[in-house]
Amino acid sequence: MRNLFTCCLLLLYLLPAIAHGQQSRVSGKVTDVLTSGGIPGVTVLVKGTSTATQTDGIGNYTIEAAATDTLVFRSLGFATQEVAIAARTVVDVVLEDEGTELDEVVVIGYGTAQKRDLTGSIAQVKGTEIVDRPGTNPVSNLQGKVSGLQVTNSGRPGQEPDIRIRGTNSINGAKPLYVVDGLLNDNINFLNPADIESIEVLKDPSSLAIFGVRGANGVIAVTTKRARSGQLNFEFSSRVGFKDVSHRMQLTDAAAFKTLYDEQLANQGANPFNYSNWQANTDWQDEIFQRGIINYNNLSVSGATERNSFRMGLGTMHEEGVINHERHNQITLNISDELKITDNFRTGIVFNGYRSELPQEREVFGAILAAPIAPVFNDEYGLYHTMPNFQRAQVGNPLLDIEERKNTYIGRNYRGVGNIYAEVDFLKHFTFRGNFSADYGFNQFRSYDGLVSVYNPELPGDNKEERVGNLLTAVNQSQNIYYKYQTDWLLTYKNSFDLHNITATAGFTTYKQGMEEVSARRTQGEGLPIPNDPDYWYVGIGDANTQTNGSDASEYRTLSYLGRVLYNYDGRYLVNASYRLDGSSAFALGNPWQSFYAVGGAWVMSEESFMENQSFIDFLKIRGSWGSLGNQNVGGNLYPMYPQLATGNSAVFGDRLIPSYNPSYIPDPNLHWEVVKSWETGFELTALDSRLRVEAVYYSKNTDGVLVSVPGIFGSLPGLSNLGNIKNKGLELSTSWNQQLGDDWTVNVGGNITTVDNKVISLSTDGYDIINGPSRTVAGQPIGYFWGLIHDGIFQTQEEIRLAPTNGLGAGDFMPGDIRFKDVNGDGVIDANDRTLIGNPTPDFYYGISLGTTFKNFDLGLEFQGVYGNEIFRTWNQNQYATFNFLEDRLGRWNGVGTSNWEPIAHEGRANNRQYSSYFIEDGSFFRLRDVTLGYRFNQDLLTRIKLKGLRVYLNAQNVFTLSNNTGFTPEIGGSTTSFGVDAGTYPVPAVYTFGINLNF
Repeated sequence: MRNLFTCCLLLLYLLPAIAHGQQSRVSGKVTDVLTSGGIPGVTVLVKGTSTATQTDGIGNYTIEAAATDTLVFRSLGFATQEVAIAARTVVDVVLEDEGTELDEVVVIGYGTAQKRDLTGSIAQVKGTEIVDRPGTNPVSNLQGKVSGLQVTNSGRPGQEPDIRIRGTNSINGAKPLYVVDGLLNDNINFLNPADIESIEVLKDPSSLAIFGVRGANGVIAVTTKRARSGQLNFEFSSRVGFKDVSHRMQLTDAAAFKTLYDEQLANQGANPFNYSNWQANTDWQDEIFQRGIINYNNLSVSGATERNSFRMGLGTMHEEGVINHERHNQITLNISDELKITDNFRTGIVFNGYRSELPQEREVFGAILAAPIAPVFNDEYGLYHTMPNFQRAQVGNPLLDIEERKNTYIGRNYRGVGNIYAEVDFLKHFTFRGNFSADYGFNQFRSYDGLVSVYNPELPGDNKEERVGNLLTAVNQSQNIYYKYQTDWLLTYKNSFDLHNITATAGFTTYKQGMEEVSARRTQGEGLPIPNDPDYWYVGIGDANTQTNGSDASEYRTLSYLGRVLYNYDGRYLVNASYRLDGSSAFALGNPWQSFYAVGGAWVMSEESFMENQSFIDFLKIRGSWGSLGNQNVGGNLYPMYPQLATGNSAVFGDRLIPSYNPSYIPDPNLHWEVVKSWETGFELTALDSRLRVEAVYYSKNTDGVLVSVPGIFGSLPGLSNLGNIKNKGLELSTSWNQQLGDDWTVNVGGNITTVDNKVISLSTDGYDIINGPSRTVAGQPIGYFWGLIHDGIFQTQEEIRLAPTNGLGAGDFMPGDIRFKDVNGDGVIDANDRTLIGNPTPDFYYGISLGTTFKNFDLGLEFQGVYGNEIFRTWNQNQYATFNFLEDRLGRWNGVGTSNWEPIAHEGRANNRQYSSYFIEDGSFFRLRDVTLGYRFNQDLLTRIKLKGLRVYLNAQNVFTLSNNTGFTPEIGGSTTSFGVDAGTYPVPAVYTFGINLNF
């Protein structure tokens, strides 16, 4: 009996140790505090061990752990949570989304802050929202996601999109500032979307003034990924797919072309065309387009301890264009490492490396102009066919550039972007940070001009081979380097006392950028042609006497002092104030210093006591801000105070000819960077248990002191002064709804819309305008509006012409079949004074719609995007000095009384019909299914058995369909600040289809 009693005591003594060491299966579900829906892909870690798993598609997990262990739950975008098991077998956890109004941490200038403490408009897009989308430039996939952000994409591989935030502020430049891990930059082409943690779009004055002379056009801030504490983690993702031109231009085939061309010749009184050598029916669009293959692969490894965190990501990309032989390849490398030396001192590095092989770009222009009656190729001679003589001087066989001159260009970009920082906490409330950032790029280009022959059946004699293009081989070579260096020295004070909360930042920053470029060209000598071999494409070969050279260089520096205060009282009353003083080498002769500032206020009404007894509103903040912002993005002119020299009149002294040089303009002695006075007011609302979110803002931006040329004001030379004024105003509205429909089904709906009202208030002297083709910028009108005559029908008879206003266009008399133009000023004469606004390339509004749902392990997302109220000006068939292929619409041309009141007569000699007019205006509005993603996340129980943490496969389709009324390949047409929306044969934006896999192990 005593032995039995002793054994029982020993068992009781050992029981805790046995319980601690015994592993049991613990399961549960991880849900979202906002939606109550399960969260897939959450990492569940047994603290202090390497044992981990991930939740399945509906948030369930199972893991082996001891009764006394603690579980760590971690997921991107949610606050990390630790939960003690406490001998339970079921542990359910609710994670709080870092993206909620209360706790979302966003990047602001030179720091971060909780969004609820801010008084301005900052939109955040998580990296997970764009990583599965094809595209080498991350910003292209923000299209339709953020109010106030207009993204106009190009279909070219690797092409940077046209970005405008809240309209076009200046005639000189509208490009926003990019900030990558604190480094100020002008693009993010070097970034791999798989390495991005989040992207913030900063739009209002209270968030932009801290950027001084570079903040007026808005800021896109990018934070790259860092390792999270826990076990070593590997992630692999791969996508493969293809792109295709889903919409072709509706051009005439051979039969329809002959009908129109024969009629045109008859109307002109010309002899009929001999088609004996031109019996083909060629669709040139089919000939140049291909189904381009794309492939993206990414591998990353990350791990972190209490003292050190490290992440490295490697990405490769291969993307073909929709035109044959266009290929873009790039490799990216991302490394981040932070070492916590003591509890209050840490240091780290971030590096992004990039190597790109650029595509040999080709145009679609030739394929839409080339006559369909021309054959593609002559098999007997083994040569591509020439074009008919009526267009041969202006249009060549489109395949000559694409096939005969393929692989004759080498363009390589190399780039390293990184920063080193150290941060120390002291005196409890202070943090000092020192940061050194650098961006170094090296680009090299080589190309070869070879000899090309075509088959011309109209040549006399037996030899039908004809040389076209250059008659001598040549090589071209250029190289450039560019560099950017930035240092930041920042002191931050953060404290709370009683009901007061304050975060103050002060410091100074330096910035230096420069570039150097050289270029040269040589043609062959009297000997053999230069071989079509890249090993010989250097200017050391060829005839030295034919060599031409060029070079360029620039350097620019700034020194800036900055400060910012974020204050709130009891979380209810918020004030944000910021100030920056910028000193620039661009104005060293004058006053180099400019100051910029902003103040914002907000009232969190939902925190008031009178809101306590209602259940509808969860969070309501009313806010507004006002500030002065700077714009140095003035068309690449970094030194407006120092004009370049231009060749002037020469002088003769004896037998010597002495050239002279004059400044290209005379700068105003008070010249300064452009200033934008901006304000906004709006509210943020979360309601119905956080299912409904609404954010609405009215904004106004007034660019004061736009840099414009002043004709003749300083003698015979033009001047440059801050005389222009441009105004943008509008409304932004964003809303979303999230709903849990049962345990396995969630639905979310979102949308945003932005209106833009753009107007040039003043430019320079009275009547001063900027004309670029059909685009005109003048006081009283939108920037870059389309300027021309108004199409008012077709003249049907000579009697109508007699009764109509007279023709003062200097293009011959009107004839039946010509376009009738509206006499806008009513003076009885159609002339330049009747040109008026016929279209506006700036839309009335643009918008985005998103629909998403998850059901068990499946997820489905749809994104729609569009613009409304803008126009496109078609120019590819406007200024004709040859006969090009016809739009099918031309089959409805006027060919007798009453046959048409829109399409003019088929007649090449009627210059009246080629005037800039509303005949060439097209509707630029469109609605597009921008993105569709269908994914499946494999069950965690299965993955655990094969030692995987997560596996998801998905199908993605972009630009599946577009509803539009324009004739071109795409209604998305960018351009410069004063000439955009002009379709001169714009490269297609293709549909893209991919299959992808994301693997975590």
